[in-house]
Amino acid sequence: MPKLAAFPKAFMRQLCKDGTMTLREWVDLAAPLGLDGLEYYSGMLELADAANWPRARREVESRGLVIPMLCCSPDFSHPDAEFRRAEIEKEKNWIRMAAALGAGFCRVLSGQRRPELSREQGLALVAQSIEACLPEAERCGVTLIIENHYKDDFWSYPEFAQKMDVFCDLVARINHPRFGVNYDPSNAFLAGDDPLELLERVKHRVVTMHASDRTLISGTLEDLRREEGGAEGYAKRLRHGEIGKGLNDYDAIFSTLRGVGFDGWVSIEDGVDGMAQLEASVRFVRAKLRQFWPA
Repeated sequence: MPKLAAFPKAFMRQLCKDGTMTLREWVDLAAPLGLDGLEYYSGMLELADAANWPRARREVESRGLVIPMLCCSPDFSHPDAEFRRAEIEKEKNWIRMAAALGAGFCRVLSGQRRPELSREQGLALVAQSIEACLPEAERCGVTLIIENHYKDDFWSYPEFAQKMDVFCDLVARINHPRFGVNYDPSNAFLAGDDPLELLERVKHRVVTMHASDRTLISGTLEDLRREEGGAEGYAKRLRHGEIGKGLNDYDAIFSTLRGVGFDGWVSIEDGVDGMAQLEASVRFVRAKLRQFWPA
C-alpha cells in the first residue's frame, strides 16, 4: 500500500519567510494526524545550514515518521549557461540535503516559460540540466521527481513544462532509473488540461504523488480551459479545499495508479484553511488508499 505524507502548505510563510514557526512545531502539529511521513521544502529557514539537517531528521523520526520527499524548485530553462550551472549546483546540494534528511525523493522542475525560449530550445536545456544532476542523485541514492507544476512563488513566469504536451515530451526525453514523475492532479486543472488524461500518459513513470483538491468558484471547466494559456496561477475560478470535495476524481486516479503497480508516497498538499481541513483530508486519502490497496 502507498504511504501517506503531508506538506505544510498552510505554514510556508512561517517556516520559509518570517521564521515564526519552527520545524519542531510543525512536526508536533502533524504527528497526531496518522501520517507515515512529512514532506519538506528546501527553502525552510532552518535547513539553510547543513549542520541542522541531522537534527531536522531526528525531530521527525523521533515521532515515528520519516521525511520521504524534499520539494525543490530549480530553474533549468534560463538561456545563460552560467545561470544554469548555478541552478544545477543548487539542485545537487538539495539532493545531498534530501539524503541527509533520509528522503528517497527530491523534486526538480523545468524552470520558467520565458517568452524568448522556443519549445525545442527549452526542452533541450531542461533535459540537459536534469541529466547533469542524475549522477549526484545516483551517488546519494535519491530519485529525482519532476512535477507537472504551475509556478514557483518567486518566479516571474509560469513553469516551462506546465502544459501536458510539453511535460510529457520532457519526461520522455529522460530515461534513467533515478528519474520519475511526481503527479499532481490539481495542477493539471491550472494548466487547462485533464488530470486523468495526463495520468494516462505518464502513469508508468509516476513514483510519487501530490494529493490536493480544487473547487470551482465561478464558471465551468470549459471556461477555465479557454483562458489564455491555461489558468495562470491559482486562478480566481479555483480554490483550494478539502480533498474529496473538489474536482478531482480520486477513484479514477487511484484505480489507474493501482493498475500499474504504484506503491510510492502520496503527499497531501492541502490544509490551507487550517489543521481541521488537513485532518479531514488525511482521513479521506487514507480511506481511499485502503480501498484501492486492501491488505
